[in-house]
Amino acid sequence: MESTPTNPSTFDFQPVTDLKWDKHGLITAVVQDAQTGQVLMVAWMNAEALHLTLATGETHFWSRSRSELWHKGATSGNTQRVTGLWVDCDGDTLLVQVEPAGPACHTGAVSCFFRRLDAPRSK
Repeated sequence: MESTPTNPSTFDFQPVTDLKWDKHGLITAVVQDAQTGQVLMVAWMNAEALHLTLATGETHFWSRSRSELWHKGATSGNTQRVTGLWVDCDGDTLLVQVEPAGPACHTGAVSCFFRRLDAPRSK
């Protein structure tokens, strides 16, 4: 997958109106380390969070639990610089490729996906 230029103003991005927002005005954002391909986290964006992400080149999300915008890393310093932004074929999920400045997870883990859930083994 080819990365999009790092200058957010040059993103080849379809208009926000072409995206499929859920009934709460949110869209799922899968955040991936651009260098390693590791999925770091999944979060939600509203139109304002997406606009801020595009305008600043760093990730912004909508907190469903706090009902507020948040800039990833604003308090921890673990910001995420956007290097690519992709829309899936259905227009209802974003893939945000980033260069992370630190761990993505609030636990301090590199990725929020560090707990493996294995399928039951057949007997």
